[in-house]
Amino acid sequence: MTTTRRKFLAAGAAAGAATLAAPAVHAQAPIKWRLQTYAGPALGEHVIKPAIDAFNEMAQGQMEIELYFADQLVPTSELFRAMQKGTIDAVQSDDDSMASPTEVTVFGGYFPLGLRYSLDVPALFNTYGLDEIWKAEYEKVGVKHISAGSWDPCNFATKSPINSLADLNGKRVFTFPTAGRFLSRFGVVPVTLPWEDVEVALQTGELDGIAWSGITEDYTVGWSKVTDYFLTNNISGAWIGHFFANMDRWNELPPHLQTMLKIAMDSSHYYRQHWYWAGEAKLRVEGTDLKLTTIPDAEWKQVEAEAQKFWDEIAAESETKAKVVEIIKKYNDTMVKAGVPYRY
Repeated sequence: MTTTRRKFLAAGAAAGAATLAAPAVHAQAPIKWRLQTYAGPALGEHVIKPAIDAFNEMAQGQMEIELYFADQLVPTSELFRAMQKGTIDAVQSDDDSMASPTEVTVFGGYFPLGLRYSLDVPALFNTYGLDEIWKAEYEKVGVKHISAGSWDPCNFATKSPINSLADLNGKRVFTFPTAGRFLSRFGVVPVTLPWEDVEVALQTGELDGIAWSGITEDYTVGWSKVTDYFLTNNISGAWIGHFFANMDRWNELPPHLQTMLKIAMDSSHYYRQHWYWAGEAKLRVEGTDLKLTTIPDAEWKQVEAEAQKFWDEIAAESETKAKVVEIIKKYNDTMVKAGVPYRY
């Protein structure tokens, strides 16, 4: 076939016009992030995976988050350092578990008797000013605090029944650092283990129990099968957890992807609100693995009184801690004065 100069130029012009008319194609490779959660696979299916799956779908190839569960890339206690260095891009955890070197770390996870209900967390962060404090503290160490949300309450699940404070004495319990520091006042022996080793430790007798979650999590991850009793008194009505990101990685994102991430993470917070709230009640009533026990209110008031002393000790450690404690005190005082249904 012979191609004349006229045909060649005509073909080139047609191709150019077609190129101009075609929709834009993004040649750039998608942004890839690695996010590790404190939660194991069974729990992660609820507390994080739906939100990440939704984000990846909404991002339409512009960004993809690879999700890793507890200890898959780094041990939970090294999550902060790994994120700060950029080894991983984002984290879902409480401050306490990931060994954050900030002034607010002690309040992450379960701050003893500081919260009654899960809604206390978003109220404190979004209305009472904790969000600003957290963002400022993490900015100092090169980490973006994206948002805070609540998880379940903190109850004991044990091999032997707890019906009084005396029954806590000598119990070897897997719990969070700050919770363990507080519970040691009642003879509890805090034990630190990798999350995935807890079930075996309960079976072998290395642990007498856990103070890590509410009853929903006990059933979801299988701990209800290796413990026998569930104490209805809790040392906190909700766990404070967060989403964080390496500051440089966060700043590199275009604004619309930052907004999409925030929305996806807010949806994760909302999911946990109703999932835990429904599960805590349903499993107390319908669950068959764990027998419920309760320490009488009159005796439990000793724990509440000790919590107030603990708050004051924490407040004395720094100006920032004092500010957070003052906010928590003011919030709880308001709830008590408001009465039912805020406080009973």
